[in-house]
Amino acid sequence: MVTSIDFERVQTALSLPAGWIELAIAVACFALGWAADRRFRVTREHAPEVVRVGLGGVNRLIFPLVSLALVVGATAIFAHFQPAFFLKAALPLAIALALIRLLVYALRGIFGNAEWMKTSERAISLSIWVLVILYFLGVLQDVGAQLDAMQIPLGKSHVSVLEIGKGLLVVIVTIAAALWLSGLIESRLIRTGAIDLNLRVVLSKFVRAMLLVIALLFALQAVGIDLTLLSVFGGAVGVGIGLGLQKLASNYIAGFTILLDRSIRMGDMITVDTRHGIVTSVTSRYVVVRSLDGVEAIVPNETLVTTTVLNHSYTSKNVRVALTLQISYDSDIDLALRIMTDVANAHDRVLKGPNAPAAFVVRFAENGIDLELGLWLGDPEIGQADLRSALYREIFKAFKEHGIRIPYPQREMRILEPAPSFADQNTPASRRAD
Repeated sequence: MVTSIDFERVQTALSLPAGWIELAIAVACFALGWAADRRFRVTREHAPEVVRVGLGGVNRLIFPLVSLALVVGATAIFAHFQPAFFLKAALPLAIALALIRLLVYALRGIFGNAEWMKTSERAISLSIWVLVILYFLGVLQDVGAQLDAMQIPLGKSHVSVLEIGKGLLVVIVTIAAALWLSGLIESRLIRTGAIDLNLRVVLSKFVRAMLLVIALLFALQAVGIDLTLLSVFGGAVGVGIGLGLQKLASNYIAGFTILLDRSIRMGDMITVDTRHGIVTSVTSRYVVVRSLDGVEAIVPNETLVTTTVLNHSYTSKNVRVALTLQISYDSDIDLALRIMTDVANAHDRVLKGPNAPAAFVVRFAENGIDLELGLWLGDPEIGQADLRSALYREIFKAFKEHGIRIPYPQREMRILEPAPSFADQNTPASRRAD
């Protein structure tokens, strides 16, 4: 059991040379641990695949674990000569250092690279260290006794401020641990290439939800709340979902349906309503569709389930592109079709496989002959405007070289002599003629 520091024993130990030697050994253990942390820190490039997920935690534990091992070894050796005091006091300090580093690492894993986390990391570590020091000095025990004496009436019973603080601490720690563990599992699942991406997302979301529920139940049980009381709360939540939260619930259910049936996946090019783009994110509530101009649309999952969605890459992401143009009636049709096909085959983005480029005669129009060039792309996410422009330029240049003309609209205008108006028929000259 870890107890507060006995200052009389500190004074007695420092009055002897052996006490100073022991203190120097304890300081040397932490110095060697710090040196080992600087020397043996593992980088992500040189780490094995199995430890890359928890690499940050491994690096953070090098200093406290090495220091703890050295302190334990020094305590065992020093105890053969005389009872150890400073070395035994250093043991809980090394353990506290390891726990603090793990806690801060878990918070960083939960909240990512948030700005407040970067600025608050040192403050969190310093606050925990202050609590540890106050505990060893014996001040924290007195503060706990004062908080335990402060009673807050809740119905027929009274709860102390200390119990409320302990309950909140247990809830926060268990939820943080669940989020951190789920983050590790999710990172591991995302890196696994043997499972389909949608199934990985479903498993990660399910694991996160289950761990949060288990952590919450464990925390409530540890605080002392009867779990049977949650049945009333669960009924109220069910009524709320059925009435006011039905849209939100339907979006979540539709999200899991999409993830399980794999009708929409990451990287698919889809058209829903008036939105056309690439699926960049699939969550349990919405899907992010990024159009080719960079605009991202957040589409609720219910919309994707209840409306018709055009998935341009469901079985294959190859997309057909059609280019239409017109030539004059006195041009060579076969030569024009061959030129169009050759220009398409010469472009790098055009597929040359089973669906090779082909040109067709569409119709005999009013001003010329309408032709169409059909080709297939394997990378529609890059866009089509630059491809169309390049092909039209090359075709126009080749047409000019081979004397194939692109006609202009032709109109014939006939000017007819206007008929005499009613006023002209009633002039005096017309009456005399009558």
